[in-house]
Amino acid sequence: MDKWTNAFLNFLSTEKGASVHTVKNYQIDLREFFGVVGQKKLEDLSHLDIRAFLAFLKDRAYSKSSMSRKLACIRSFFKYLVRENALKVNPAAAVSSPKREKRLPKFLDLREVTALIEAPSKNTWKEKRDKAILETLYSSGLRVSELVGLNHDDVDFFSGLVRVRGKGKKERIVPAGSPALKAIQDYLDMKPPKEDAQGTKRALFVNRGGGRLTDRSVRRMILKYSRRVALNKEVSPHTLRHSFATHMLDRGADLRSVQELLGHENLSTTQIYTHI
Repeated sequence: MDKWTNAFLNFLSTEKGASVHTVKNYQIDLREFFGVVGQKKLEDLSHLDIRAFLAFLKDRAYSKSSMSRKLACIRSFFKYLVRENALKVNPAAAVSSPKREKRLPKFLDLREVTALIEAPSKNTWKEKRDKAILETLYSSGLRVSELVGLNHDDVDFFSGLVRVRGKGKKERIVPAGSPALKAIQDYLDMKPPKEDAQGTKRALFVNRGGGRLTDRSVRRMILKYSRRVALNKEVSPHTLRHSFATHMLDRGADLRSVQELLGHENLSTTQIYTHI
């Protein structure tokens, strides 16, 4: 079992370009699944075992979205086994996903976005950096993983475009507004506290040690500023992405254009913003 699990995780990482975070989650999901089905051989597993796993998750009050994500992992795993001729049939193909409750994305209105972006107002390297991050997230609708993955040469100040590496390492080009470009330039004009010595100086947004920022540090930073301006909402990097999409559509942007800007593979993912 471990042999095929490790091979599948390696396939995700090397061939599918999955992030470290995704691979780790899939590893946890598969370990949980095999912990429930026991010592059965792969060829003996059926759709009934997968349904039993979903029942196990339901009994432990997992949300429908979590159950669907774990089922997607199991489907991908068995699909890989069929592809490698380890199995003839994918037993997960006959199992339908739990119906997920539709939740509208949380977003900020223009007043709230403005207050948040202007919260870092001190003339320090750190606050200049934070303001550039907030402007970039809202201006281009980036995921936090895409933001921290930006390098210096991904920003074209002349054309006002940013090269983004999205899910599955797919690249897209998105525009950045003049306030975001100015904020980035102001941040770059200030000397960082410490030059990078780890070979990551191509990273656009760095910490005080000169290393690339992490998703978690950006989340903490946004929470800090949302509290500073007393926003009575739970604000995350994705809140700014939702706000970007909502405000674009509210001002008449074409749905397919917003889909391309966000890097959504399916239009149905973008359509949720039309219900707000």
